[in-house]
Amino acid sequence: MSFLNSTVKIRRGTNVVVTGASGGVGRAVARMLGQRGANVVLIARGREGLEAAKREVEELGGSALVLPMDISDPAAVEAAAAQAEQSFGPIDLWVNNAMVSMYSPFMKMEPNEFKHIIDVTLMGYVYGVQSALKRMIPRDRGVIVNVGSALAFRSIPLQSAYCAAKHGIQGFVESVRSELMHNGSHIRVCAVNLPAMNTTQFKWTKNKMPNKPRPCGTIYQPEVAADAVLFAAENDRREIMVGYPTVESTVAEKFIPGFLDHYLSHAAWEGAFIDEPADPNQRDNFWAPVAHDEGSHGPFDELSHSTSPQMWLNKNRGKVIGGLLAAGIGAALFAASERRH
Repeated sequence: MSFLNSTVKIRRGTNVVVTGASGGVGRAVARMLGQRGANVVLIARGREGLEAAKREVEELGGSALVLPMDISDPAAVEAAAAQAEQSFGPIDLWVNNAMVSMYSPFMKMEPNEFKHIIDVTLMGYVYGVQSALKRMIPRDRGVIVNVGSALAFRSIPLQSAYCAAKHGIQGFVESVRSELMHNGSHIRVCAVNLPAMNTTQFKWTKNKMPNKPRPCGTIYQPEVAADAVLFAAENDRREIMVGYPTVESTVAEKFIPGFLDHYLSHAAWEGAFIDEPADPNQRDNFWAPVAHDEGSHGPFDELSHSTSPQMWLNKNRGKVIGGLLAAGIGAALFAASERRH
């Protein structure tokens, strides 16, 4: 079956819901939406971060609605969707981004801790997609962008629950997408999978390890991810891989998974921390939000990349392929001409 999928041209008056909007990638997405003049519904648990995000959106030219809530509560998510449409009108774009995690060996986690990560990081997406689709299906239009991770394809130690949740998101999105295609729907459900990001995750994630955490591998600023989210909304892509480490790990998992097991057992263990003791009094956002605004960036600005050549190629792949084909044809014609002479 062939049909045209929905895309959303983000402009003044576009109605968008963003979960996890108080910090990190969600906060960066909210700012970019504000620059486009969108109406942004900001969802997270922490009111301080949400109010700061609202100010940023409005200063940049957009409109914003703050809805402090826990996305692991399906009734709260449904109520938020209803309030979003009551305030701004039909939802054009829903961005699932909220998460919680923990740095801990699996055997040092409590069952309720593991479950809480799944409830927020996976089930929160499920509830968001369902509430969005309830409103989009009757109109047969809309886009849902799910912020995923390279960890959806290749897990690492010390984040077993988070990796499980990201694997779950990938499988869930593929299933829902296929169901929509079966029904001939124009609604698009896509994933944007991220590499290591310099976000507030590294300021407030619960940590049971002795040292302070850091992102593994090449680190990117949250604006790189936000740009990919908006690109995914405006272009008919089922999935976007951001940064070469995401592509690299996904491909390597297909061909050398056993090697990665051994390599990551050390590289993603020792490499996940800096040589600085963790602060035992550090407030985390595991069970409750931090009571202050942390912005969108983590503590690794000096190590983080503000651009991604891989993402540029991803966004411009048509032009790149066309240019290569044109160059190849030109070379072939030149060679043929030389042979004739």
